[in-house]
Amino acid sequence: MSSVSSGNGLLHLEDMEAGPSKDNDDLNNHLDPDADPSNPFDIAHTKNAPLETLQRWRQAALVLNASRRFRYTLDLRKEEEKEQRKRMIRAHAQVIRAALLFKLAGEKQIVPGTPVALPVAGGDYAIELEQLASMTRDHKLSALQQYDGVKGLSGLLRTNLELGINEDEADLLKRRNAFGSNTYPRKKGRSFWRFLWEAWQDLTLIILIIAAAVSLGLGIKTEGLEEGWYDGGSIFFAVFLVIVVTATSDYRQSLQFQNLSEEKRNIQIEVMRGGRTVKISIYDVVVGDVVPLKIGDQVPADGILITGHSLAIDESSMTGESKIVHKDQKEPFLMSGCKVADGVGTMLVTGVGINTEWGLLMASISEDTGEETPLQVRLNGVATFIGIVGLAVAVSVLAVLLARYFTGHTEDPNGNREFIKGQTTVEDAFNDVVKIFTIAVTIIVVAVPEGLPLAVTLTLAYSMRKMMADKALVRRLSACETMGSATTICSDKTGTLTLNEMTVVEAFVGKKKINPPADSSQLHPSVVSLLSEGVAQNSTGNVFVPKDGGDVEISGSPTEKAILSWAVKLGMKYDVIRSESTVLHVFPFNSEKKRGGVALQLSDSQVHIHWKGAAELVLASCSRYLDSNGCLQSIDEEKDYLKAAIDEMATSSLRCIALAYRLCEKEEIPTDEESFNRWVLPEDNLVLLAIVGIKDPCRPGVKDAVKICMDAGVKVRMVTGDNIQTAKAIALECGILSSAEDATEPTIIEGRVFRALSEKEREQVAKKITVMGRSSPNDKLLLVQALRKGGDVVAVTGDGTNDAPALHEADIGLSMGIQGTEVAKESSDIIILDDNFASVVKVIRWGRSVYANIQKFIQFQLTVNVAALVINVVAAVSSGDVPLNSVQLLWVNLIMDTLGALALATEPPTDNLMHKTPVGRREPLITNIMWRNLLIQALYQVTVLLALNFAGLSILHLKDDGNRAHAFEVKNTVIFNAFVMCQIFNEFNARKPEEINCFKGVTKNYLFMGIVGFTFILQVINLTFFYYYYFCFSWAVMFDLR
Repeated sequence: MSSVSSGNGLLHLEDMEAGPSKDNDDLNNHLDPDADPSNPFDIAHTKNAPLETLQRWRQAALVLNASRRFRYTLDLRKEEEKEQRKRMIRAHAQVIRAALLFKLAGEKQIVPGTPVALPVAGGDYAIELEQLASMTRDHKLSALQQYDGVKGLSGLLRTNLELGINEDEADLLKRRNAFGSNTYPRKKGRSFWRFLWEAWQDLTLIILIIAAAVSLGLGIKTEGLEEGWYDGGSIFFAVFLVIVVTATSDYRQSLQFQNLSEEKRNIQIEVMRGGRTVKISIYDVVVGDVVPLKIGDQVPADGILITGHSLAIDESSMTGESKIVHKDQKEPFLMSGCKVADGVGTMLVTGVGINTEWGLLMASISEDTGEETPLQVRLNGVATFIGIVGLAVAVSVLAVLLARYFTGHTEDPNGNREFIKGQTTVEDAFNDVVKIFTIAVTIIVVAVPEGLPLAVTLTLAYSMRKMMADKALVRRLSACETMGSATTICSDKTGTLTLNEMTVVEAFVGKKKINPPADSSQLHPSVVSLLSEGVAQNSTGNVFVPKDGGDVEISGSPTEKAILSWAVKLGMKYDVIRSESTVLHVFPFNSEKKRGGVALQLSDSQVHIHWKGAAELVLASCSRYLDSNGCLQSIDEEKDYLKAAIDEMATSSLRCIALAYRLCEKEEIPTDEESFNRWVLPEDNLVLLAIVGIKDPCRPGVKDAVKICMDAGVKVRMVTGDNIQTAKAIALECGILSSAEDATEPTIIEGRVFRALSEKEREQVAKKITVMGRSSPNDKLLLVQALRKGGDVVAVTGDGTNDAPALHEADIGLSMGIQGTEVAKESSDIIILDDNFASVVKVIRWGRSVYANIQKFIQFQLTVNVAALVINVVAAVSSGDVPLNSVQLLWVNLIMDTLGALALATEPPTDNLMHKTPVGRREPLITNIMWRNLLIQALYQVTVLLALNFAGLSILHLKDDGNRAHAFEVKNTVIFNAFVMCQIFNEFNARKPEEINCFKGVTKNYLFMGIVGFTFILQVINLTFFYYYYFCFSWAVMFDLR
């Protein structure tokens, strides 16, 4: 189980890097007491599932085309190859890079859209590429010291360590030409020809091709080229059509997945350019850039530490060792692709793209998008069961037809026996046996629903593309369908339920309420000076004042921006203050302690320690306060008043932040470096400077979104680090709490109270919790575990690095695209791009839509299977012939597997989906309503087709036709056409399994209408122009029937 250190907020990612933990396996086993160990397809959780389990269901599946069936599942063999490749790159990075550069120089091309500049010698810079790359790659501290450290190196790279490089496009181009771009060549995706090759690997199609070749040879030999090619040629054409349509559909899906993968890789990062903090794509980082780093960030390129405080890097993604490395001037080298586990710092970029080990690694391995989903596994089980039944039926039909043929019970349309012992030639008998064998093989093609598991991929690909438009980026396929089963959402408050647009609206200095809050005239200059000092230095934000006198630009987190804006209005001179004091030590904001501190040495050698954090927690550490006149006062008598002020602000849904400081004697500061690095800033005897109330309004529409969730049987729980009163006020405003009377424990609870409970008590209390205030990331993890053990399917939102364990543990982890750290995003299953709770509700709709669409396709496909198998079996047993020949069955299979899946798997979600309860993990795929529809429709089709088969000549007035062969061809044409029309209209039935009006809303689904129309037109063309291919009469013949 992943853990979070309560001491310094350091995130331990070992278990997430190493794979599924034993604890997690035990939890999953605990959650599935009904799981059948003998059933390899009974896997309710594919997230973090053991490899043995994934291997077991693959071996149990009945598969005709493994390369196609398992294309979008995890390639277990490649996973091990990828790990071996990583180890080899770490050991031989320099050789691999040289080989890659040689290959690129020879090819002069890479995948379109990912340009990689071939680096050349330094030229405009006083250091060459190879010198820079080798120093960073080999961590040569001596070489860095020869360049006079990072300061000297910045001079060689023409970089200002405080302001960064200029945003001049010409300068950026020079840097890319000299040192390369931060991109790497990617393995090309499969071409359309590769998909064609894979589509014909189907075992039954290969057998049919062989049978067609035999039939073609025999036909030409016995009937001549002009007439003899029809039989084999028609099968060849049908197989070719199936392969092309299948490959085209698969290729389109592949392109969609490639586009989504590109979105996931395109990380937005912050860099300093021209003195301002700007957001750019990770691909636009160049050598010489100055990059601020904070907890949760991904190191975007190789570099050297400029300044850092408590900076700890998780290098497990590169070194393979699960340990955190602390960075300082003795260990200043940073590797691309690693994560910031703790602390803050800035780095100078010295290597990008394939000049980094991370770039080499990414260029050398192909990203495998394959992954299991529970529905995929279950549908493979269904497909295997149906396939076994179909195989048994095909073998039975083959045996019956062969027995009837060789015993002389099979007759041609004119009533003559087809096989007469001693008279029928071996050549004729062989030709007839090939036809019988072809029919049996084609029955297998129809009966084994290869398209059933792939329909999941089709609907997921469609849903993922549409979800991007709804501001949700899916990182793991399984999350799409699991979201449809979600029974509870544990949501953050800030930025998810609220707008994340923060403003200081109230301020207390001592007992005095400053109104308006930024009116500095009500404060003594010494108070303003200390407030400005604390805000400017104890912040991860930045203030940029344009030289031309334009508007001040403030960057940072929403809370930081709100406090910096307030201080600027008070008269804070950001650059001046930062230049007048030196930062000695930093305690980065910690979600466990909910405060952050900084030690400053002033120009007069005084040391100030400034703290900023949750108001009631900082207040508890204060012994005095500074009043608005700048006088120090004892806080003992005023604490109750200040607590009441905090509660009043919190009740008004304000986030309360306190600012405090204290003097620190020089003797208290450790002198030796080792002790200094471990120095814990004193946080007692503080002097309170101010308490501010920050307003963060609720998002418009969030109340409606919460109500939609409640109506859909999904309980919304708020889990926030804010004051319990603030949490309560926001919960009432959002509709999470229906009334103030509900706000009693344990409905509303503090994190510390919940974590103090025993494991058994937590399971009982978790169900009742609606709001958890003052919670830590570990409290959120405990809540998720307790809810899952209670049988809930849990979705969790998170944005911080310390949220990673909860996101990883939840059934569905939802990270925030705007405020979320890279660690949180990598631990999540879906990224909410606009940080909006309404987008979470849309994800639930799509999750339920995936499940509903698959059920529609199952109903449609099983109806076709039952009807086709019954009609052929009954006809074969009774008359020794089948009304649907191999070419016709292949056309039906094309309608069913590819076009049917495309039509039904792409139905958009409806409002009706959100009026149902969540889909249970073990709810049967085929519901009672589906069985009813399936059996009635199959019975109807079988009745119509058998009636046409046995009484067709009478119904069509063909009994007196002198040409019996002509009469049978017309009858079989009618049966085939009736069968196809039944399937086209059955697609309408399958759209609305639970509604009487199956045409409702059909005109709004243009893709469905287009596919149905396309299928109908193809059927007309087939029967009108391909008479010989189908051995049937044209539509004109049918319409002339009397």
